[in-house]
Amino acid sequence: MTDTIDTARPPAPAPLPVEPPSGCPFQPPAEFAALRAEEPISRISLPDGSWAWLATRYADIRAILGDTRFSSDTTLHGYPLSGMTGGASTQNRGFIRMDPPEHTRLRRMVTREFMVKRVEALRPEIQRITDELCDALERTEGRTADLVETLALPVPSLVISLLLGVPYDDHEIFQRLTGTLLSRTVADAEREAARVELRDYLHQLVTAKEADPGDDILGRLITEQRQTGEISHDEVAAFAALLLVAGHETTANMIGLSALTLMRDPATAEQLRQDPALIRGAVEELLRFHSIIRNGPRRVATVDVEIGGQLIRAGEGVVAAVPSGNRDESVFADADRLDVRRPNAQHHVAFGYGIHQCLGQALARVELQVVIATLLRRFPAMRPAVPVEEIPFRTDMAIYGCHALPVTW
Repeated sequence: MTDTIDTARPPAPAPLPVEPPSGCPFQPPAEFAALRAEEPISRISLPDGSWAWLATRYADIRAILGDTRFSSDTTLHGYPLSGMTGGASTQNRGFIRMDPPEHTRLRRMVTREFMVKRVEALRPEIQRITDELCDALERTEGRTADLVETLALPVPSLVISLLLGVPYDDHEIFQRLTGTLLSRTVADAEREAARVELRDYLHQLVTAKEADPGDDILGRLITEQRQTGEISHDEVAAFAALLLVAGHETTANMIGLSALTLMRDPATAEQLRQDPALIRGAVEELLRFHSIIRNGPRRVATVDVEIGGQLIRAGEGVVAAVPSGNRDESVFADADRLDVRRPNAQHHVAFGYGIHQCLGQALARVELQVVIATLLRRFPAMRPAVPVEEIPFRTDMAIYGCHALPVTW
């Protein structure tokens, strides 16, 4: 008899779950429920063959996002971009990919622009924009249209263009480039070309605004911080890129998913029509229910940290599975059911948590409240024009939603 050595390697970790269950486009990946129950901090493989930790429980997600020992700095080795390499394509990366004190300094410059009181003052203008688009929708021949093209995308695009001082005539440029940057399927070379084109466009925009600032967010950054030397030309351009992309893609997809959800749930839609006071809570529940950011946020540990009984070592990347946290049954009873009267829906982590919590969340809430209430009031008979199986969902994108939403009324 001879000794034998077991040379079998441990199984490689599975990739990050991103696909909803077959036939259930509103549900997060089915793997999350099993992971929450059996292995809440697990390893996942990344596209380059390396790995990162995946957190799936609500408590662990909040612990990671609220702990400054987990870094958002994409230049650090171990940050889980496409792989645990860090450092690539990180120049002028925007303050959301920085840590204090740089993050604090830059975020403070625009915090006041998105405070609740200031955003609430925009509600009449957001309502005007929504009403004008709905007027055009009502005039559509055949009473059939793509709700993404006619309403869901134009509302946030018009609003963020107005706030930043970006010509709305250029919206097709940044929507095309954003689509490429957020795609999970395009080649790296194509994504990099889109990044360069967007960078060049925004540098030209900032140069024009330095000559004629205007009364808008970018104009105020230039007159109040750029001209005093507190912020550079490149940093203003990075601000513009971040706010432009984040300011329309996320809300546009939430509008589309929310509208489709309510069209498929006429009883809930009627509740909201009969009692408009429920709209605010309904928006919180829809944000919890859908969690359109399906592959992050991401962090890298700067020291050894124990989370949920698992030691995460310095230099190891972490992905916080927000869709899983928002469906955690220990926090949200009957979590897979949409309940617009849910008493704790506002505790969702759809906007993240901690110092990097979404800067524009107040604006997103008002836009969603206005658009959903207006659609319910003006188009009570609106319904999908095709079976749900024929709706092109964005399973190929970093931000989930619908590429198109054909409707009729």
